[in-house]
Amino acid sequence: MASLKELKGRINSVKSTQKITKAKKMVAAAKLRKAQAAAEAARPYAERLEGVVASLASKVGAADSAPALLSGTGKSDTHLLLVLNSDRGLAGAFNSNIVKAARDKALELQAAGKKVIFFLVGRKGRPVINRLFPGQTNENYDTTGIRDIGFDQAHEIAAKVMELYEAGAFDVAHLFYSKFRSALVQEATGQQLIPVPAPEEAPASSGAAVEYEPGEEEILADLLPRNVTIQVFKGLLENAASEQGASMTAMDNATRNAGDLINKLTIQYNRSRQAAITTELVEIISGAEAL
Repeated sequence: MASLKELKGRINSVKSTQKITKAKKMVAAAKLRKAQAAAEAARPYAERLEGVVASLASKVGAADSAPALLSGTGKSDTHLLLVLNSDRGLAGAFNSNIVKAARDKALELQAAGKKVIFFLVGRKGRPVINRLFPGQTNENYDTTGIRDIGFDQAHEIAAKVMELYEAGAFDVAHLFYSKFRSALVQEATGQQLIPVPAPEEAPASSGAAVEYEPGEEEILADLLPRNVTIQVFKGLLENAASEQGASMTAMDNATRNAGDLINKLTIQYNRSRQAAITTELVEIISGAEAL
């Protein structure tokens, strides 16, 4: 049985930890409001742009003049997995869920005989990916020291992805991030980034003929790179909100668990102290009776 001094030390240690987790929870809650607002504000633009590109793509089809980001390379032998993670921990299963989704996709592709390479953003996912798929990480984007990751970083990441595509490093690119649903729910999500996937169903006709000026090919040549950047930007914003939500929930649970542990240790400490006092009283009484 632990001594009274050891129990007292453990209680003080857990109380110190509880103060840290409570402060971390409050910080995450404050950051969540801003991150959630940014993610929700970006969704309509990203979704609408994706819809416009898909609509134009359905008109252009696989024409010889179609941009490479739309038509693809004509094969799907090599797949790039762009995995967005954070640099910080203490966020529950936030990072591990994204890595798991990317891992499952990579295993599925490899089982189909495809080659898989990785582009990793953030450092939390690197050790697991490098252990599971050694030598398959093609690029790393370091976000250490960036306080609020934003459009500039999304533009750099997207530019590097398109540079690799133009160099023939891969045929298909997939983006993995955590979609923010609420402070309690974050959904690991994967989507095809390059080439633009064909719409699942043809858009409903409104009965009006639409003519594009200039032609669809010229518009797509400008919109497709922008769409890649915007989709990466959306993923970064969703990740930022999901990270703060997961962190707030994890720290709340940790604070509650610390409180429960403090109560248990306090009861154990009081019982041990009572037993020690009782033993001392018995010894004093026994000594007095012996005189």
